[in-house]
Amino acid sequence: MPSNQQILLDNRPSGEAVAGNFKLVSSDTPALADGQVLVRHHFMSLDPYMRGRMNDAKSYAQPQALGQVMGGGTAGEVVESKNPKFAAGDKVVGMGGWQEYSVVDANQPGALRKVDTTHVPLSHYLGAVGMPGVTAWYGLVKIIEPKAGQTVVVSAATGAVGSAFGALAKARGCRAVGIAGGPDKCKYAVDELGFDVCIDYKEHKDAASLSKALKQACPDGIDGYFENVGGMILDAVLSRMNAFGRIALCGMIAGYDGQPLPMSYPQLILTNRLKIQGFIVSEHMEVWPEALKELGAMVGAGKLKPRETIAQGLAAAPEAFLGLLKGKNFGKQLVKLV
Repeated sequence: MPSNQQILLDNRPSGEAVAGNFKLVSSDTPALADGQVLVRHHFMSLDPYMRGRMNDAKSYAQPQALGQVMGGGTAGEVVESKNPKFAAGDKVVGMGGWQEYSVVDANQPGALRKVDTTHVPLSHYLGAVGMPGVTAWYGLVKIIEPKAGQTVVVSAATGAVGSAFGALAKARGCRAVGIAGGPDKCKYAVDELGFDVCIDYKEHKDAASLSKALKQACPDGIDGYFENVGGMILDAVLSRMNAFGRIALCGMIAGYDGQPLPMSYPQLILTNRLKIQGFIVSEHMEVWPEALKELGAMVGAGKLKPRETIAQGLAAAPEAFLGLLKGKNFGKQLVKLV
């Protein structure tokens, strides 16, 4: 069995996460038991939610255990199988974590999923046609429930979730407005992803200034908002929401270092009778087949053109992850392992 490089969570961050929180180790891959499959990971997903799991705090997911392989999504190839459902050469996605190989009990429901790479590249199954894409789909379709002609806004618009959200919203006849950091990302959002407008939040020093830009971009107000960031951006959007607007609350990356994120005008929730719903996409597995079918078709037809930032090699994962938390990635952040 092959030697396996792994990255463990060595210690918990106090405040901002740093590279020293992680540890690179090597271990021998155990021999397969009946029902198990050995997967060689080609790509590893880096996602904002991982920062929350590094804390030993009450949250929707169990904290990442110290001294254990960092958890996360992986896409790769079966190299050996003692399970009749999988054969060597099958392309698969799963939750193999921050390591080069994983031994998977393939009889566990949902542990490993075969994917077709004929029209959709393997890496996209960790982004647009994977968990981030389904996250965008659920927030838009099940919480925001937009009607054609309505205006919807998404923060972190060029990330894996935001880019899928834009394409899905346009497919439903909505006006799609993005918020992203920097002119290059905003240009990509409009030119490649099909957003009607994209606002560069880095040009605005406070919520009042960003709110003015949103008023120009959304002359008829905002009917639905998909939140990935929180803080100043949420304050600015709340001031432009229409009555009975819906907010799908998916992430609060501005507060992942443990700092509180106060809201300036929570009374707007009452004034405008807003619905704000937080959600975790892994709790809604029943929608995944429908969502993945639509997302796969959009990527295959070129209606969704996901962008990726790829770090090379397992050792590059910690710095790539810390960069993701600061918005240094452009599109979906991945680590390429082969």
